[in-house]
Amino acid sequence: MIAESEEQTLAIIDEHIDIDRLVTTVQAICRIPSVLGDEGAFAAYLVDMMHASGFDGAALQPVLPDRPNATGHLDFGTGGRTVVLTGHLDTKPPSHGWTVTEPFSGALIDGSIYGQGIMDMKAALVCQVIAMEALRASKIPLNGRLAFAGVADHMGDQLGAIEYFAHHPADLAVLGECSGSQIYLGHRGRYYFDITVRGLSAHTCHKPAAINANLLAAHAIIELDASKLEPQLEEWVLDLFGPETFMAPGRVYGGLPPGGPSMIPDECVIRVDCRPQPGVTIEEVRAEIDRCLAAAAMRDPRFKADVELVDVKDGYLVSRDDEVATTMIRALASVRGHQSPVSVGNWLGDTSSVGHKVPTIIFGPGAESAYAANEHLTVDEIVEATRAYAVFAALSLGAGA
Repeated sequence: MIAESEEQTLAIIDEHIDIDRLVTTVQAICRIPSVLGDEGAFAAYLVDMMHASGFDGAALQPVLPDRPNATGHLDFGTGGRTVVLTGHLDTKPPSHGWTVTEPFSGALIDGSIYGQGIMDMKAALVCQVIAMEALRASKIPLNGRLAFAGVADHMGDQLGAIEYFAHHPADLAVLGECSGSQIYLGHRGRYYFDITVRGLSAHTCHKPAAINANLLAAHAIIELDASKLEPQLEEWVLDLFGPETFMAPGRVYGGLPPGGPSMIPDECVIRVDCRPQPGVTIEEVRAEIDRCLAAAAMRDPRFKADVELVDVKDGYLVSRDDEVATTMIRALASVRGHQSPVSVGNWLGDTSSVGHKVPTIIFGPGAESAYAANEHLTVDEIVEATRAYAVFAALSLGAGA
């Protein structure tokens, strides 16, 4: 059941969402490349946009050289709590195979806007700023601060999000990651392990004297790829994520550089990419890796390897009953006229680094298939996200209370 006050809130907000401005702005930011390491121009565009709109504290927050965050806020009433709308500025490089238009065209074709990175997650950032403008223009009685943070380095070490929330405490947040326009309660974590397989080098002409590390590593790769770890987890976590902790040998460093020398390699490094559900420990994953390596040694008794944990990014999960989740559920229900199911992501969000600081819900337009050629979003998806962000912020800051 959708409360009458929420319907009224949405109706007032709708009067102040400038759809033409929303569409042309999303088109404009699609024309600004912001591949990881080159976020500066996009950040500057958003700060200029907030300055022109009269946001308070619109500024470039330093993070890395020429790679700042874009920040700003709006204050309503006196006191109250702080709600943050956030997402990352950086994208991956363009994919090959574009046919409808160019990756940075921002073209509007048959009701969709095309642009590399529009799903993950450039459009959501514009939706958030436009939602804030509409909420201010609506003059709905609110109390508190509504802040915006477009953060750098998500696809690096998440330093932008870490820097922002180190200096800007908040009570609730929405992360605009591409969730297929579904409400995501959280996402998996990521553990990287490097397995260094040892052999014995020799000139290729002396092959019988050598132990090829690449050959030994192949045994480990087969076992690791066949792994199906299903740790014990709470039933509701299993329902959301499924039983398997995904693990794959994602990268192999082995052999010799092009051109020689003529030598059989004595070392090969396997990077194992593990994607655990929240609650799966490093020790559980390491035990599964050890089991796989023991199986590799059964294949070839010469197998020897060292294992090193080289990176840890935590999973993130809130309960469906947490305020941040119930508020977004209510907000999206008011927009759609019915309640939608909740889900979780298999990718990694900035909530891995900052979710422990502020309760955060994940919602954004665009599917997990982002970065395919001809990446695009419909105008309807973009408008819906803007409406949902605005209603979430209004409810969080006291609309209809």
